[in-house]
Amino acid sequence: YVAVGNEPFLSSYNGSFLGTTFPALQNIQAALIKAGLGNQVKVTVPLNADVYQTSTNLPSGGDFRPDIHDLMVEIVKFLNDNGAPFTVNIYPFISLYLDPNFPVDYAFFDGYSSPLNDNGVIYDNVFDANHDTLLWALQKNGYGNLSIIVGEIGWPTDGDRNANANYAQRFNQGFMSHISSGSGTPMKPGPVDAYLFSLIDEDAKSIQPGNFERHWGVFNYDGTPKYNLSLNSSNSGRRLVAASNIRYLAQKWCVLSSSASLDDSQVALSVSYACSHADCTSLGYGTSCGNLSAQGNISYAFNSYYQENNQLDSACKFPNLSVVTTTDPSVGTCKFEIMIQTESSALEGSIGASAKPVRMVAIIFMLFLTVL
Repeated sequence: YVAVGNEPFLSSYNGSFLGTTFPALQNIQAALIKAGLGNQVKVTVPLNADVYQTSTNLPSGGDFRPDIHDLMVEIVKFLNDNGAPFTVNIYPFISLYLDPNFPVDYAFFDGYSSPLNDNGVIYDNVFDANHDTLLWALQKNGYGNLSIIVGEIGWPTDGDRNANANYAQRFNQGFMSHISSGSGTPMKPGPVDAYLFSLIDEDAKSIQPGNFERHWGVFNYDGTPKYNLSLNSSNSGRRLVAASNIRYLAQKWCVLSSSASLDDSQVALSVSYACSHADCTSLGYGTSCGNLSAQGNISYAFNSYYQENNQLDSACKFPNLSVVTTTDPSVGTCKFEIMIQTESSALEGSIGASAKPVRMVAIIFMLFLTVL
């Protein structure tokens, strides 16, 4: 597949890409045909689930969003004419994040005490209901047989009170078991094609709409699994395996000096600088480091910057505030990371150069979970 854009019709974009997405889709399709690949490679647009909605709070009320309805029908017709799938990103976590009254159990796959009854069709999880709302929208507009790919689905492990490893394991394992059973959804029984998002965290990703955006990975930055996950319906099936031969930098951390004063005018400026050049999204209410003291928060920010810069001495020189320690400052669920060793970090260490920070910045990976 060739993906044109990513969620270009999000409501938050205020129509910025309404005039360019469909022409781009047509241009890519024309290029594929010209190259003789029209039958082998299909072009699609990964769309957020907000391109459709329901007027009744039930899947059967589904249709495309009024402000883009005609454009969506044009795109759907184009996809259908070219044998391409409709690609949609579905995130039950976002429903929970945006609505404090959203029923938690409805986001998962292990039972919900108050399921939706849509004219006798029962929905006990929001994924099925969301997926079938799209099916109703397609059906109402004459394209009920168009194939659907779930382009992204997953659960973050940090950056929000509902983003943690326990919930992520519960959701992703539940989803794997759900689609591996081959039962599909109430409106469309059978196999479901889906991409689990994502392989590894992205520490430089935009944090809109929230800090959790950097924590979708099923692996930590060093290639260790965050939790047990079987890639089929059986918990004893194929599991995630840690990366091998990973080497780490020295066991040392940059922290707030015991002699530093919290009233120092440089504290706020230093923390702001550190977090703007590293990743501090594990700090905050309900996060893995949400229970740190003020001193702990500052130390976390300093260490994040220090490790981001491959433990360069110059990266722990916050004025009269920081010191390097060999005592692990990690507390409870809050892990103070140590950077993995790379060729660049080894070179920096050998020549003492102040080079560009190197970190395993995650490219967006997705595990293809097509159930045959």
